Amino acid sequence: MNEQLLQANSNAHEANTELVLDIRNLKSHFFTAKGVVPAVDGVSIQVPPGKIIGIVGESGCGKSMTAMSVMGLLRYPGKIVGGSIILSGKEITHIRPKELAKIRGNEISMIFQEPMTSLNPVYPIGHQVREAILLHQKISKEEAKNRVIDIFRAVGIPEPQKRYYSFPHQLSGGLRQRVMIGMAMVCRPKVMIADEPTTALDVTIEAQILRLMKKLCEEQGTSIILITHNMGVVAEICDYVYVMYAGKVMEQAETFTLFEKNSHPYTQGLLKSIPKLDEKTDRLYTIDGVVPNLLHLPEGCSFCTRCSQAQKRCFSEKPYLYETGQNHGVRCFQYESGVHLDGK
Repeated sequence: MNEQLLQANSNAHEANTELVLDIRNLKSHFFTAKGVVPAVDGVSIQVPPGKIIGIVGESGCGKSMTAMSVMGLLRYPGKIVGGSIILSGKEITHIRPKELAKIRGNEISMIFQEPMTSLNPVYPIGHQVREAILLHQKISKEEAKNRVIDIFRAVGIPEPQKRYYSFPHQLSGGLRQRVMIGMAMVCRPKVMIADEPTTALDVTIEAQILRLMKKLCEEQGTSIILITHNMGVVAEICDYVYVMYAGKVMEQAETFTLFEKNSHPYTQGLLKSIPKLDEKTDRLYTIDGVVPNLLHLPEGCSFCTRCSQAQKRCFSEKPYLYETGQNHGVRCFQYESGVHLDGK
């Protein structure tokens, strides 16, 4: 891992910084015929202005459900049952749909995993992006069109005037993702959530998209929440990282700290699983066991059945998220001497 790169991304995540988004002890549950599924179970995330915040973890850990909760996109049988979401000082957790529609896309936007399913196949892409502007801002269709062409040019789409009239199926995966980024950025939101934005792209296009997101963040001052399972992506562009497992944050730290001084056994396992070019091995490292069924979580720590460092109490008591250093929290009894951060 490039230490200089990590150090450069280790910007202060100061508690006294005015937060553009403050998620406090968020709980989102799904009420199914088989029982209650705590998909998001007491998650707190702080997003300062102009920073890139990473949320990492295995599939099913609650990353996307956290994002859907923030965007107000949870549908039955899912429901926010606790906590609060504060955007620029305004509580938006349970605001009315009409008020939320004014905020979504304008102050906070989202890039979804697969752009082909997010774009309407029967409308030109330019018209779809223009619609987002006309919905939130009182300008003419011609002005909106010019702004769309400008944003297409800014996100690196070639021949933007021509592409304005293209349909989604006429674009490559990389260009479709650029359209989605343009759509998310066209109203200059305060926060942009990117849910696995490079999953279906090859590594060359992935690098281009990541550079583009970082550039837009720096030039427009938009904060980005990047949801991913790729630790390499986190190391490259994130300022601060939250590691999730079974609906909870297991560790949170500045990027450099997470890679150099990681403390939770789960985080350590994730990093050990990354192949290294300078190490020859017959078999890649894997974390023992499987992610627990959220309907039947262990009585104690949710990671206890897979943890090589688990103690007897780990199977019967739930650990808090303990402060272990500046801007560093770990959900493990090994660090219980620190102040607990849950709900803060």
